[in-house]
Amino acid sequence: MASEMKEGARNTIEVVVIEDTEALANVIRRVVDAMEGIHCAGVFGTAEEGLENIERLRPDVVLMDISLPGMSGIEATALVKTRHPEIEVIMLTVYDDNDKIFDALKAGASGYLLKQASPDDLGRAIVDVRAGGAPMTAEIARLVVQAFHRAPSSKTGEAFNLSKRETEIVELVAKGLANKEIAADLTISVETVRVHLKHIYEKLHVRSRTEAAMKYRDSLEKQPWD
Repeated sequence: MASEMKEGARNTIEVVVIEDTEALANVIRRVVDAMEGIHCAGVFGTAEEGLENIERLRPDVVLMDISLPGMSGIEATALVKTRHPEIEVIMLTVYDDNDKIFDALKAGASGYLLKQASPDDLGRAIVDVRAGGAPMTAEIARLVVQAFHRAPSSKTGEAFNLSKRETEIVELVAKGLANKEIAADLTISVETVRVHLKHIYEKLHVRSRTEAAMKYRDSLEKQPWD
């Protein structure tokens, strides 16, 4: 099951859906195509089929089921981000299991929504993730916020050879701020934030903002506290 990408200029957000339940996949496709400025470029039932077609379609966003036959959505996400780090992945799942959430984020997912999310929530998530955000349903966000309860340490930035500005930015990323919010908070341009994030990814050896936040959080937990 697949639909083709629109011809012409890329003036829409192109989305690929990877979901093994055909009825649900078709519902998601209809919901996505009903959104202004968003187009469903393809719908695929397995990670393997989805990965093959992502090479051809090069979407902006992938809506990825976490539980797929064969290769899991988490494994597929890691491959997407390795091959095409510019593609954003939002996980769609019926689960709010902590381990699955953090495994998906560590694999490079930029957002995590429960499948019962409303069409409005789904549309906002697609737009937000393209703007540099990390969209999550309220239930998921609460779990993630709890994971970032420890106060940041400058020693962590030094351990990764981050500059003072890079440390400030990754701390704000870990708090869930989008690029525009970070730029406003630090009184710098959004483009400057993007450049710093690129350097942060390189230094942390990660592929996405959420993976950077997770690695930064993990390093905080390992810091020797005075």
